[in-house]
Amino acid sequence: MQQFFDFPINQSFSFDSFVSCEGNTAALRFALRIADPSDSETLLYLYGPPGSGKTHLLRSIAGSSFPYLSLREPLSPERLVSIFTSAEGLVVDDLQNMPDDPDLRRALWQLFNEFHTSGRTIAMAGATPPRDLANMDDHLTSRLLWGLVARLDTSDDNSRRMIIRKVAEDHQIRVPDDVVDYILATTSREVGALITFFQQLYRFSMAEKRRITMPLAREVRELYLTERML
Repeated sequence: MQQFFDFPINQSFSFDSFVSCEGNTAALRFALRIADPSDSETLLYLYGPPGSGKTHLLRSIAGSSFPYLSLREPLSPERLVSIFTSAEGLVVDDLQNMPDDPDLRRALWQLFNEFHTSGRTIAMAGATPPRDLANMDDHLTSRLLWGLVARLDTSDDNSRRMIIRKVAEDHQIRVPDDVVDYILATTSREVGALITFFQQLYRFSMAEKRRITMPLAREVRELYLTERML
């Protein structure tokens, strides 16, 4: 059996590579404002389900200028402070994963307050609106509402269809409607999984010198499932 999933798929986090659709246009617009040094807005909070694009936008804001931190990583108050010491931007993802740690909660609030008072960039994201975040300092959740707030949701089929077509357009190819519908029906609703499968389909079509068709899409899906079971 031919192995083709060893091709590295490097996700590029930039505004240019972000797939804009109906469910995330406001979030993209706000993120671009936060990333613009000439814009007076310095505070952004994004929320939405996994795979909706929050991390992509936060990493695009951070770029090579600011540290990026996800609260999915094990973290101590000391490490949190050290990461952002002397930084010009506070970019923190996955606030829904904040542990029940009073010292860490206090450290994040103090950092937020320092950055906000000094007018430095703050971009944060979580799965829920600020008021619904657990284990967060009440002052911080209320302050998050002072800035730009946007919800991302790309789980509807129309948004997911737009994403597939945009990625195909970036590869300068056309994908038949039946293949798009097949991808929508057989792939996770998370955007990351959707793009990953399309990239695998594209790479396989290039390697085999075959057009992207329904038989090819089914073949790639079978190979993908086989690879996962090995």
